[in-house]
This record gives sequence, C-alpha cells and structure tokens, in this order.
Amino acid sequence: MTTRKRLTSPDAWALLFLLALWLLFFWRLFTPVTGDQTSLKQGDFSGQFVAFGGYQYQRFAAGEVPLWDPYNNGGLPFIADTQAAVFYPPRLATIALANLSGGWSYHALELEMTLHVLAYSIMLYALLRRLTLGRAGSIYAGLVAAVVGAYGGFLSGYPPLQLALLEASIWLPLAVIGLVEASREAVFRWRWLVLTGFALGLSWMAGHPQTSWFLTYLLVAYFAYRVYTMRYGWRVFMGGTALFGVIAGGMAAVQLLPGVEYLAHTARVNFTYDAKGNGFPFQDVIQFIFPGVVSLFSPLYMGIVGLALAIIALWRRLPGTLFWGITALLALGLSFGANSALFPALYNLLPGMRFFRGQERAAFLVANSLAILAGLGAAHLAEWDWLKDFKATRRIQTGLLILLILCGIVAALVFVGWLGDSETYGDYLNPVVFSALITALTLFALPYLLAQPHSRLRWALLLALLVFELFTVNMDAPSDYDSVPPGEQLSLTPPPAVAQGLADTDTPFRVDGFRALHDNYGSLYGVMDMRGISPLFLNGPFTIINAGLINPTAWELFAVRYVYTDWVEMPVPSEIVGVGTDRYGTFNIHQLTDSRPFAHLVYDVATVTNDEAAYALLGQPDFLPRRTVILNQSIDLPLDNGNYGQGTAVVTAFAPEQFTIQVSTPGNAVLSIAHSDYPGWEATLDGQPTAILRAYGALAAVIVPEGEHTVTFVYNPLSYRIGAIASLITWGGLAIFALSAGVTMRRRHASST
Repeated sequence: MTTRKRLTSPDAWALLFLLALWLLFFWRLFTPVTGDQTSLKQGDFSGQFVAFGGYQYQRFAAGEVPLWDPYNNGGLPFIADTQAAVFYPPRLATIALANLSGGWSYHALELEMTLHVLAYSIMLYALLRRLTLGRAGSIYAGLVAAVVGAYGGFLSGYPPLQLALLEASIWLPLAVIGLVEASREAVFRWRWLVLTGFALGLSWMAGHPQTSWFLTYLLVAYFAYRVYTMRYGWRVFMGGTALFGVIAGGMAAVQLLPGVEYLAHTARVNFTYDAKGNGFPFQDVIQFIFPGVVSLFSPLYMGIVGLALAIIALWRRLPGTLFWGITALLALGLSFGANSALFPALYNLLPGMRFFRGQERAAFLVANSLAILAGLGAAHLAEWDWLKDFKATRRIQTGLLILLILCGIVAALVFVGWLGDSETYGDYLNPVVFSALITALTLFALPYLLAQPHSRLRWALLLALLVFELFTVNMDAPSDYDSVPPGEQLSLTPPPAVAQGLADTDTPFRVDGFRALHDNYGSLYGVMDMRGISPLFLNGPFTIINAGLINPTAWELFAVRYVYTDWVEMPVPSEIVGVGTDRYGTFNIHQLTDSRPFAHLVYDVATVTNDEAAYALLGQPDFLPRRTVILNQSIDLPLDNGNYGQGTAVVTAFAPEQFTIQVSTPGNAVLSIAHSDYPGWEATLDGQPTAILRAYGALAAVIVPEGEHTVTFVYNPLSYRIGAIASLITWGGLAIFALSAGVTMRRRHASST
C-alpha cells in the first residue's frame, strides 16, 4: 500500500477522529487562553505524583539515579516506592521533554496523563480491529470500544488523579493484541507473545501493582481461553505464559525487586482483612444507568448506548463474548470487596490478593471488558439483517422501552422530591433526567441504524450520540478539574515558611511539615520532612511518627528543628520564628530550642528483643532517648555514661544516597543517626565495613571506639543492582528482537514489490 493510500484509508480517518475527540475532551488543558484553562485538582495528583515527579526530575537532570528520598516519611527507598515509577519509560520521556522546555511543571504531568488516554483509545481501537478482522463493522467496533473505554466513567473518573492507576491500566489492549495474534492461526506464533510481555512489563513499571496484578491474571486467563479454543495443548500454554511473564518481569525487575523488598518492611504488613476488604457498596450498580447518584465518581458508567451494545453482544452469544462477560461479572463481584462472598473466597485462594486494599479498583476489568463487548456488539449490528432478525429488533426496542419507562419513573419520583426539597434532591435530578433523555434517543437511534446497518450516516449518528453522552457526563468534570490554570494550582517555588527553613544552612535536619508543607512536598522543595502521604511508609518510622500530630518523641528521634503548627505553646521549649498561612489557615513556625542533631553520640544502651518493646520503652515518661539508645541486640564494647556530652559527631557531607560523619569521642560510644534503618545501607568506619544496628525500633546506629573516626553511610541495595542487570539484559534483548523484526519486514516488503 502506498503512503497516499495509507493516509486516506478508513483506519487513518478513524485515528484522526480519535485524535479530534481527544483534543475536544481535554481542550481546556490545551487552550492558550488563560481564562479558559483548567487543571487537575490538588490531592494525590499534586501531593504524590507531581511532588515525586519533581524529585525524579531534579535527580535525573543532575545525572543521578534517585535511589533514596530523604525528604519525606523520615526517609524512604525511592526506587522501591512503586508509585514513584522511577524508570517508567513515558515518565522518563516527560522528564526529558520538561528539561528541554524549561523545567518541571504541574502541566507536564497533566500532559503525560492525557497522552496515556490517547494511546489507550488507539490501542483499544486496534484490539477491536484485530478481534473483528474482516468483518463489515470492524471500524465501527474499534471506534465504539475506544470511545467507551477512554471516555467512560472509569478512565475519566479518579484514575487521572491516581496517575499510577491510569498508566498501569492502559496497556491491557496492547497485551491482549499479542495473545490474539499469537493464537490466530493453526500454528502458534510465539513471536507475538513478546508484545504481550512488553505491554505487561510497561504496566508493572507504571507504578500501580494492584492494577498490574489484575492485568496479569486476566492475560493468563485469556491465554488459557485462546489455547483451549484453538486446541494448542497445555505445553503451549505453560511455555507461552512463562515467556511473556519472564519478559514482563525482566523489564520491570529494576523496580520490582526493590519494591518486593520494601513491601516486607512497610506499615502495610500490618493491614488486616478488614483493612483490605473495602469496595463498592451494592448500590453503586445504579451508576451503570445514573452516573453520580451514589458517589463522586462513577467508574461503572459506560453510557446507555455502550451498555446496550454490550448487552446485545452477550445476548447474541457472539464469539469471545462469554469470556469477557464472565470477566466483567467476576470483576464486578470482586469490586464489592468484603460486601460480597467472592472477596473472602479469593482472599484465601488467589495468590497476591492479601497484598492489596481498595477492591473497587477491579472496576478496571469491568470497564475494559464492557468496552470490548460494546465493540463486538457494534460489529454485529453492522451485519444485521432486518428481515431475518425482525423479532430480535423488536426485542431490542422492547428492552430499551422498558429501560426508558424505568428511567422515566425514577425521574418523575426525583422531580416530585425536588419540588418538596430542592436542596436534597437537586444533585439527583440532573443525572436521572439526562439518563432518561439518552435512553429515549437510543430507543430511536438503534432501530433506525438496524433498518440500514451499512449506512455510514446512521453509524455516524449513533457514534455522535455515544460521544455526546459520555462527554456530557465526564468532560471537564468538577470532581477532577478546577477552573484555574495549572500554574496556579501549585507553586514550584517553596512558600515563605518553607523557604525560611531552607535558609538554615546548619544541615541536615528535619521539619514537621503537617502544616505548611503537606503531602509529599518535602520532596518537591528539598526539605527533609518527617511526614508524607506516600502509601508505603516504613513500619518503624510510621509507628513513631504517626503516634500524634504533636509528637516530641518523633521530633527528638528524627532530628526535627522546625515545627509548623497552629499551637502557640509547645510541650517542649521552642521559639516562634515566623508565621505563615496554608490551606487550613494561619500557623506558627516553631524552632525547637534544643533540637537533637542528625548524628549524636550516646554512651548508654538499653537492649530490647523486638521493635514493639522499643516503642513501649520510648513511651515511658521518664525515658530520655538522647541519653540512652535502644538497641535490638546487645553489644560487647564497654560504655561509660560519664562521657556523655564530651564527644562530637559532625555531618561533613550529605547527599540522598551517601553521607559522612566525623566523630571524636573520649570513649567507646554508639553513634545514633536520625536515619531510617533499611536494607541496602552500608556503613564503613575509617574505610572498613561496620555493622549497622537497629535503634529505637526504626533508626540506624553504629558502634564507634574511642578516638577520632570517619563514618560513611552509602545506599547500595543489592535488589537494585540485580534488578538493573536483569532489566538491561531484557531491554537489550527486546531491542535486538525489534531490529531483527524490522529488518525481516523490510525484506518481505522489498521482495513483494
């Protein structure tokens, strides 16, 4: 096919249509007119993803790999925090483009989000084109699925704000395409599984393991379904699953291995069944028809038109619909969490289920399955025979008429309620009336289409109705967007109160940024905050820090010098050195009068058997953690508490992954560090390796003998090194495979011409 023919092909026009829809849906993020601009709401998007993205940008722009982040949660292994997505290729591209365009910005991450939505719509279109290959309605199937999937209630709801969830979910169509193409012919085509492994690997790198875990199970199940229907045999299934699994795992190993290591040390290890069983209430199914009447978001809403097409596909028992129907049903049952019996059954049987909370995220599979079903239903309607399927047409009309009557009754009841209590019923009147209107239009549009299923004009009208419905509900939704330019959402310049702390050059020290900083903005501004909102928080620091909002014990152990709070009098000596304002109002900047240094020499030890005993000892009112260090093991070196206050420990160099301390002590001592104890940190004493001890159930300490010494801490995790090697090998292999495939295709093209 010549270049000109490609540009004028139906697929080219379809892709142009999807591009136009994308520009329309996000036009307020793209417009140069300041007064028309909108931006994603503050919350997890700003406080987690923009903040962490800013830290990634700063480190990569400096030519450094961000392995450790000292600026939030009292310090955390950044490479292992899944939502940081440190090496996710699209994030690296965003950082590179931001660097070329002048620096990190709020809008840079918004654009990354929108491009993922566009990519998803194109990949979903391509999937349906392959599933309906050679069918008269293949183009329509692709467009319907793309619109329903990309602009339905799930992807346009909370995933843009929970960016890792969105970015991990969009790779499903590409992964499924690999399985479809591998199993299309009588002879299994193994090379296509590389595409499945590649897509799954990108999902795992995107930073939302729960979504990628759902996707992994889906791909294994779908592969088993395809192998069974094509009669390939169990060896193909086992070998193929291993192949795409190894590719995905190898790609993501540089993040996965540190992440698995981290998970065992986080506060989430203490989550119980009750904490993991949250999900949709059963009434959320109403939002299949009436969006926004149960909750702020409507992830189950795919539109009346899309739902009708999906039901038609299931009703007509089209090839492949059984699998996607069962997937949608099981995922819906799982999304209810502990409200249904399915979750406890899977909790005890399905490997990995115990690691995740928020079971409503299974709506990811519901939305994708229904979008695929809607596309299959559209392809079927394009081949409709009015005379042959007259009774079926009447049944479709009858079903839509029943739905219209039900919507009309609900709308009438809500309207009557609104007349008596407009404040209570006002939020419900608009969605139920709108759903009734769309149902009425669908009742007209579908039979009108079925009368001439090959008419492009009639298909255009149905697509227009689908777009109108979904865009009306989801475009520029107030649940996701504020009518302010992105530059006004969040200042990347530290606010005055934070800048005052940054001006203190006697570093390192921490602040308590519950006020003024908030969220993970310590990482964005380069201020070492003992708090943060990253969902993965080391268990020891979490236990100590989150014991209270006013927490002198945590201030002591984590070397806090400044506390931002609205309190005037503190439980420990302090001086108010400034005031500021934040989202909650006015606060004071307290500088603690006698803050503990980051590195401190102690000459008395209390030995405990576990972390819980250490926390109990810290809670005793007469215990002085500055005079006595709590260790989880005994030491053989004799200490003299009479030396307290005579030695010095000075931090001479400090960087996220390495810091150096010069020690001078008149006797043997324990060097207590206000730094989280975590695997991968190595310490040397005068250039020789020395053991890192666990102090206070959360922090690091080393033994130093009498005299003058240099102590160096370096973060050099084995999990990262092994993962990096595995990922380099895998990505290198993929590059060689892509080059080889490209050369083969060019040769075939040359020989055919």
